[in-house]
Amino acid sequence: MPMDAPQAASAPVAPRVRTTSDSSIDQAVSSSTVVNPVLDPLEEPETLQEKVKTILIGKPHDLKDRSVYKHISLAAFLAWVGLGADGLSSSCYGPPEAFANLGEHTYLAVFLALATIVTVFVISACYSHIIEVFPSGGGGYLVASKMLGPRIGLIAGCALLVDYVLTITVSVAAAGDALFGLFHTHGQAWKVPAEIAAITLLTLLNLRGVKESIKVLLPIFLIFLATHVVLIFGAIGINLSGVSQVAGDVVSGVQQGLNNPAIGFMGLLAMFLYAYSLGAGTYTGIEAVSNSMTVMREPRVATGQRTMLYMAVSLAVTAGGLLVAYLLLHIQHSPLKTMNHLLTESFVAELGLAGSWTGVSFVLVTIIAEGALLVVAAQAGFIGGPRLLANMALDSWMPHPFANMSERLSAHNGVMLMGLCAIAALLYTRGHVTALVIMYSINVFLTFSLSMIGMCKYWTKVRARHPLRRRRLVLFVVGAVLCVSILAVTVYEKFYQGGWKTLAVTGVVVAFGMLIRRYYRRVTSRLKQLNEIMAALPSPGVPTAADPDPTEPAAAVLVGSYGGLGVHTLLNAYRFAPGYFKNVVFLSVGVVDSGSFKGADTLDDLRKHTEESLAKYVDLVRGWGVPAISFMSIGTDAVEELEKLCVQVLKRFPRSIFFTGQLIFQKDTWYQRLLHNQTAFALMRRLQWDRVPMVILPTRLSQPSTSSPT
Repeated sequence: MPMDAPQAASAPVAPRVRTTSDSSIDQAVSSSTVVNPVLDPLEEPETLQEKVKTILIGKPHDLKDRSVYKHISLAAFLAWVGLGADGLSSSCYGPPEAFANLGEHTYLAVFLALATIVTVFVISACYSHIIEVFPSGGGGYLVASKMLGPRIGLIAGCALLVDYVLTITVSVAAAGDALFGLFHTHGQAWKVPAEIAAITLLTLLNLRGVKESIKVLLPIFLIFLATHVVLIFGAIGINLSGVSQVAGDVVSGVQQGLNNPAIGFMGLLAMFLYAYSLGAGTYTGIEAVSNSMTVMREPRVATGQRTMLYMAVSLAVTAGGLLVAYLLLHIQHSPLKTMNHLLTESFVAELGLAGSWTGVSFVLVTIIAEGALLVVAAQAGFIGGPRLLANMALDSWMPHPFANMSERLSAHNGVMLMGLCAIAALLYTRGHVTALVIMYSINVFLTFSLSMIGMCKYWTKVRARHPLRRRRLVLFVVGAVLCVSILAVTVYEKFYQGGWKTLAVTGVVVAFGMLIRRYYRRVTSRLKQLNEIMAALPSPGVPTAADPDPTEPAAAVLVGSYGGLGVHTLLNAYRFAPGYFKNVVFLSVGVVDSGSFKGADTLDDLRKHTEESLAKYVDLVRGWGVPAISFMSIGTDAVEELEKLCVQVLKRFPRSIFFTGQLIFQKDTWYQRLLHNQTAFALMRRLQWDRVPMVILPTRLSQPSTSSPT
């Protein structure tokens, strides 16, 4: 079984289901009934490496437990903590960047606050309705792919991938600025190493699983909310008496700007749009819910929309409130402290508590909570990024191993990649938040724009009698115009300040995705040729009822979905020792990946698909008059599950020889080893220690016409 076959050819029957032996010999024998015995699990002592892994990552989830999905899914409140923290924490760097770039024209902060609040609610409303139409998740990537075409979907997906990496980096870097600002100039040399350690810790937490990582960070989120509610409403409340004066200053400032020949209306508009674009990081994270619907508790749509509401209200109040508070307390940018730090100190001074134990404690708790929440915000990158990678891998835009899940049901390959890329971006920018924000906000609005345009197309296609058609179409047209306008201004203003780097990196990732998909398509087309072997097989007769004799030699064939690849491996096994084998044993593992694990029902579908595939193999071989039986398992690690099956089958059929297939190419290249799994070789190494005889049978594929995907 060429276990490294592309998924497109592996599981043609059940949607988004992958079985391990996507390339084993197929039609050996047949049987009117299929027996899939459950064998006793192996009892082996836990190694030191496994003990360390359990301590760091946690114990594996039991896939037989139907409540396991509930245990790892998120209710609206926890989803708000894990996904909304990204949007809420952006108020720690989005509004400060916008306000600081108003320069002397701080009176425009009132309009900036209103524009921020409106933008948050418009985008949130749009994504809330995207959840209704695409409840399975995928967000901007899925919308663009379905409505604007796969290539546009690739652009949206790659833009989001880069943004998720920058989400982690900018959040942790901003946290470093906030926390190390408490020490003034002392300890700055430790800032970047501490940020790298924070990303590493988050990576480990997410390898344990989403829900576990969020529960650890929940207290931080609640403390941030409490302190910033006091800070924002307190700062506004103690300055209510001066509101009329501030309003007068705003009116006079606008009038002076309009009457100034050097500024005028266009000058004021340009300054406002410039500051507004630099605050575009405020809106990042809003799309995180629609991208991560697979982690939502049922009913998913209701949970997702409730989470979106929590996010929209909390972000609008926090971001808009901070901008107004900066204006009321006359906060100015400082290179040593964040503006929120200065705002907190000014608020405490206004209360007459400066220097007191209460005042100092409030400042410390507020800033520490802010820095800690920024670390929590990196969760959005670790939750959304790996799932987006998995979706793109299932569509063959990314290497298929990114769709795999660990025994903790986390997309571990994606988590590791997100962590490594975030550390690389941190080292490249040395944790400079302004540079990261410039790189960050462009792709956000690129994805927003494509999503809104895609939904406009969707609602134009909906029949006119739909009661909400016009209302939804108007909403998405407004959202599209808003997002495209912000994207254009942001690119124009930030291109030479570092925005070109984001566009260049995104372009490279897009090109990489196109080459990956082209490669997989060429390999898949060659694999399909193996199905021609099915037509050349002799027609099976009436299935025999004979059960396999454990004392007779058996060919134990590792298979996957029923097809030409499996048949090819089976026939090669018989050619290996003609006339020797009297029984055939089929083994298969239903691999739980990001495409197949979306709830207890989907696990049942995976199990059913695996059983049906094995049934076809057994029926075919028994139809040829050869006794056959099958064994199966469900798990996240193909090698581990297959090892257990093989060892247990050998105990029952001691004269078995195990056969598996492996794709081989005319030229072995590094990228083929990356794009195809090495399950067969990894399994053979394990079985050698178990003293289980195993033979790898090659499935030869001619080299694709392009010698390299790069």
